[in-house]
Amino acid sequence: MSQAFLDRVASFAAEHITPAAAGWSMGGDLDASIYEMAGQFGILGMRVPQSFGGQGVDFTTLASACSILAGADFGFAMSLVNTHNIALRLSEIASDTQKQRYLPSLLNGKISACTALTEPGAGSDFAAVTTKASKTDTGWLLNGEKTWIINGRHAGLSIVYAQCRAIGDAGGIGAFLVDLNAKGVTRYAIDSSFAQSSMGTGGFTLQDVEVEHDALLIAPGTAFKAILTEINGARTYVAAMCNGMLGKAVVDVATYGTQRTSFGKPLNAIPSWQAALSEAQTALDTSQTLTARAIDLVNTGHDAQLAAAQAKIEAVTCAQRQLPELLQLMGAEGLRPEHPFARHIAAAQIAGFTDGATNILKDRVARLTARKGP
Repeated sequence: MSQAFLDRVASFAAEHITPAAAGWSMGGDLDASIYEMAGQFGILGMRVPQSFGGQGVDFTTLASACSILAGADFGFAMSLVNTHNIALRLSEIASDTQKQRYLPSLLNGKISACTALTEPGAGSDFAAVTTKASKTDTGWLLNGEKTWIINGRHAGLSIVYAQCRAIGDAGGIGAFLVDLNAKGVTRYAIDSSFAQSSMGTGGFTLQDVEVEHDALLIAPGTAFKAILTEINGARTYVAAMCNGMLGKAVVDVATYGTQRTSFGKPLNAIPSWQAALSEAQTALDTSQTLTARAIDLVNTGHDAQLAAAQAKIEAVTCAQRQLPELLQLMGAEGLRPEHPFARHIAAAQIAGFTDGATNILKDRVARLTARKGP
């Protein structure tokens, strides 16, 4: 793990994300320059090999960086890591022409990027995607819609998963590199009761979008397996991000407890108050242990399906349960936008939907556990 790189990430989070996050949580737009700053700090090229202009760090370092970033703002952390993921994928499998065309702009933050899986009628059921890819003499023609996509409202580039055969055939799904500024692409923003601006949540429609033959990055028959493998890493770093949010909240509450007095003594001298804080710390410790196991398996290339699912379930559930309790310890002071509690509570709910909804992951864990046997 690269501590020097993590120190830079922590500096970026403190100096640039934290001061802006309160405004984002109330729907404020991102200044495009902060994306370029992230590029200057190397965040958009974390695992991209140094030979392509990246940092070349391991997955353990990436997960730790995501935790630090999420402690400042979960949404922006997700936005950054999703652009990073496209840069990493291009460095691994794209043609030399595609690398030269897109990697510099991804790494320096000139454009953001997204992975487009979810559709209006297909979420966790990946095989149900209906976006269609039809082969032509010059390449492929894409038609369909992707929605609830991180960075979907502003991404300049996407890896789009589309069906090349009959709808419902998991083996017919391929992955295509699509310039979202191309003719036939219409992007739109998605907002909700929770502000989605820092995550860039949105979608886009594809109407007769033409791409060349080499836009097919992952061929049918292998794309489905590729995304299932990739998603184990995503579930693991989302778990780390939930731990990062909760860890930041614990620190903030502990600090507040030394400063605020009630009935003539500091809050942290009140047994019931301190007991609630200790309970949150204990829950966080348990979650971090599960997450560390998943990180190690991903980092060493071992099967992480079960561990990643378990880590995400535990971390999401822990954050969803403990963050409101920590807000209670802060009292009304915790509602001020400069504190992270309200946006972290919202983000913990969003985390429960991303990369496998919690209820579906629980079913998956039950199946994987039964398969392994006693």
